[in-house]
Amino acid sequence: MSLDQLYQQIILDHSKARHGSGLAETPAPEGASTGQSHQLNPVCGDEVTLRVAVNHGTVAQLAWDGAGCSISMASASVLSEMAEGMSVEELRSVIESFREVLRSRGKVHADPEVLGDAAAFEGVARYAARVKCAMISWVAAEDALNQAA
Repeated sequence: MSLDQLYQQIILDHSKARHGSGLAETPAPEGASTGQSHQLNPVCGDEVTLRVAVNHGTVAQLAWDGAGCSISMASASVLSEMAEGMSVEELRSVIESFREVLRSRGKVHADPEVLGDAAAFEGVARYAARVKCAMISWVAAEDALNQAA
């Protein structure tokens, strides 16, 4: 299996088994500071509402609901799976790394050591119309983090 095939499989798996999905059914942890952001891509209709709960500088929970293409839903799932347990600053750094890769038009390669499964979205950078799909939940997480901090 090539790296591209592996990355495609990660995206497909996450688009089907959505980690962190179920915002309405997932109460925020008691005593945590929370922020919530709703983002919409009017071009394609992707939509995400995401809540971040922070407790003592650590992401205690990242829950979301959304509707959209497999790239946007898989990206939210990957983000949710990796964010919990990170420090707020660590998550901010990962968001910035993800943004840099996606906005590079394929010039900046994803570091799997930094981005984990989110490195699977590196190929999206070559398709300008799809960058917003992959970024929508990350923008929501950044906004929600700013509210929670």
